Parts: sequence; structure tokens; C-alpha cells
Amino acid sequence: MLNIYKRFWQVNWAEQWQYRANLMMYLAYGLVSPITYLAVWSAIADAQGNVNGLTSANFAAYYLTLLPVDILTTCITIYYLAYKIQDGTLSNELLQPVHPILTNTLVNNLAFKILQTMIFVPIWIALVLLFRPTFTYTWQSLLLSAPAIGMGFFIRFLLESTLTLIAFWTTRVWAIYHFDTAVSMLLNGAFVPLVLLPAWAQTMAHLLPYQLTLSFPILLLLNQLPLEQILLNYGLQVFWLIVLYGLFNFVWRQAIKQFSAVGA
Repeated sequence: MLNIYKRFWQVNWAEQWQYRANLMMYLAYGLVSPITYLAVWSAIADAQGNVNGLTSANFAAYYLTLLPVDILTTCITIYYLAYKIQDGTLSNELLQPVHPILTNTLVNNLAFKILQTMIFVPIWIALVLLFRPTFTYTWQSLLLSAPAIGMGFFIRFLLESTLTLIAFWTTRVWAIYHFDTAVSMLLNGAFVPLVLLPAWAQTMAHLLPYQLTLSFPILLLLNQLPLEQILLNYGLQVFWLIVLYGLFNFVWRQAIKQFSAVGA
């Protein structure tokens, strides 16, 4: 099995290098919103002194931590998989004796992520020098955040993969995906730190898996969570991984029963 993943890695890594301009556009798109939010909230905090206790330095640390965490946990599954379902080329992968999503699609995500991170690092350093945030990272927070980021990625991967499988029934799944993205940005801390949301929205955020993929790792890195909240969120990550993996497998089994492609 390791040889299979190694081969998929070689193919997908070479493929990512062929689309460097596309990768740069993805990276630029991912940078625009957080930097805009940072500029807006920092300006408000400077004008008012703070926003619910958060200063401009707090916002700088939050959003500049959000950027690498978002890159490490984000997925491009729908961009890679939806078209294969629509044009029927997925049939080629269905002939292989491995799961096409849990092997090829997963490795494609990882290859994209690693190459994007390599390009992002110098940009992030420049942003840190520009905004000069006061980070509160420690070795303990860095170590604790590693498994949280890893599980956050797999939560997003399983959730996005399950949504993409709807394309087996609807052909085009982009409207559903964009709706889910809008909801997740509100409830995962991408738009604004969750502490600034109304109480009902914070409750909803903690019931759904979105905040476990972004807000939790960010606050963990910044040492802003008590031990009991850390343990609770780790438990919730494991819970949602099990639930989403079961849901993904169920939807996959139903989807391939009705898959058809010209020439398949």
C-alpha cells in the first residue's frame, strides 16, 4: 500500500509543478480575505482602543496565525474531483484496485498543500514584518497544535469530499459548495474571531465541525484555550472524524451505484 501512495505522490507532485501559475492564483485568493479582515478590524480596534477586549495587535496575531493554519487544513477536492465526475474520466480511476478519493485525490491535496506552503512561507514572513504582531506561541502550543491541524485537515477533506459526491446526482455541485463555504467562514473563525459572534452563533459554531478545522488550531497556537477546552475539542475532532468518515463511505457506496459515463 505504501508503494501505491508513493506512486500517486510522484505523479501528483509532478502535476502540481506543471500548474504553478494556477497555484499562485489560489494562494493570492486565499490571502486577500484574511488580510482585508485584518486591516478592517485593526482599524476599528485602533479607533476604539479595543473590540470586546481585542486590540489591533491581537487581531494581527490572530489573522497572521490563521493564514498558515488555513493553508494546512484547506482542501481542493471539489476542484479536482467534481470535473472527473462530470466528464466521466473518473471511470478510469474506478478500474484501479484502490479507492480513488482516499488515495489519488487525497495525495493530490497533500502535494498541492506542500508546494503552496513552500511559496507561502516568504510571503508570511513579509506580512509579519509589515504588521508586527505579538505572537504568544510556545513549544507546547506548537506541539499541541500539530495533531489538531492534522485532524482539522482530514475533517475538511472528508466533509468536502462528501459534498463533492453530490455531483453524482446533480452533475454540478458548485452552488452547494459555495453555500457551505459561506457558512463555514462564519462559523470557523475565518471571517471574525468566534468570541465576537453573538452567543447563539458561538453555540452553533461549537456544535458543528467547522471551528475544529480553523479556530481551534489558531487559539491553540496562541495559547488562548484552557486545558479542559483543549481536551474537549480534541474529543470533538475524533468524534467528527468518525461521523464524517462513516457518512463519506455511505454516500460513496450510493453514488457509484448510479455512476455512468460515455464509453464506461
